[in-house]
Amino acid sequence: MDVTVQFGNLLYTVVTKYPANALVHRPKLLEYVVSSKIKTPAQLEASFSFLSIVASEDFKQKEFEEACGVGVEVSLEEIKKTVNEIFEENKAVILERRYRTNVGELLGSIRKKHPWADPKIAKQLVDAKLYELLGERTTADDEKPSKKKEKKAKPAKVEVSITTFVVVDTLAQPSEEELNPFSIFHAPKDNIKVHTESFTHFPPEPNGYLHIEHAKAMFVDFGLAKAKERGGCCYLRYDDTNPEAEKKEYITHIEEIVQWMGWEPFKITYTSDYFQDLYELAVELIRRGHAYVDHQTPEEIKEYREKR
Repeated sequence: MDVTVQFGNLLYTVVTKYPANALVHRPKLLEYVVSSKIKTPAQLEASFSFLSIVASEDFKQKEFEEACGVGVEVSLEEIKKTVNEIFEENKAVILERRYRTNVGELLGSIRKKHPWADPKIAKQLVDAKLYELLGERTTADDEKPSKKKEKKAKPAKVEVSITTFVVVDTLAQPSEEELNPFSIFHAPKDNIKVHTESFTHFPPEPNGYLHIEHAKAMFVDFGLAKAKERGGCCYLRYDDTNPEAEKKEYITHIEEIVQWMGWEPFKITYTSDYFQDLYELAVELIRRGHAYVDHQTPEEIKEYREKR
């Protein structure tokens, strides 16, 4: 089998972006990619969306293939016809903008009509159509449009007589603590003298398998607690805040890897064990006026952030 760049990109995407809650179906998806039944990025993205919903439940082949456009062939003539239609609809704008036309928008319109069309062929046809309509690219096409800024009228100068006052500072000099609030704390190098006992925690989310970064985290969390001069303990606390993505198989895997790495948790706990306590603490903070509930919609939150 010839390994093309597109095929390699598809395999890389499967490795890096595959939904962690559906790992049981990854071999099946790879079969579709290797056999070229799934051969475009759009099909692969559709497969991710489908499998993330299915998770570890039974794989339904017919529904999967329908959702990913498996077996759907978009002919060259169909793509050409759609390209001609889109260019006709946008002809005035294209002639005005020439080669500054947003090609991405044109390709997006093609994808709406033919989501499973080969994007490479669509791009080639769009480029050819642009050349047919506009001819050779000119120097003017490569010039950046100038942005003329409107000059704001300067306010008239107003002469103001200024009287200078000499202020004698009779206030007391600020203390060292006011100048440097951190002065009340010990220096980092003295941590080992002040904190003679360490309690740490290793908090993985049980929604996937551990990777190299977790190994580094274990080294810090367990290693710091177990240092001879500290004699502390490290909890293995599952951050199980997303029940939909969490599975028993991940919990078993995590405990096996922790032991394989040579670490022994002081105690195994779950964040969900403390949900009620955390809820009550949150209510108390609100009651005291130190917290509030934000009822904004996601759109309102986005708009507020952009205005800041």
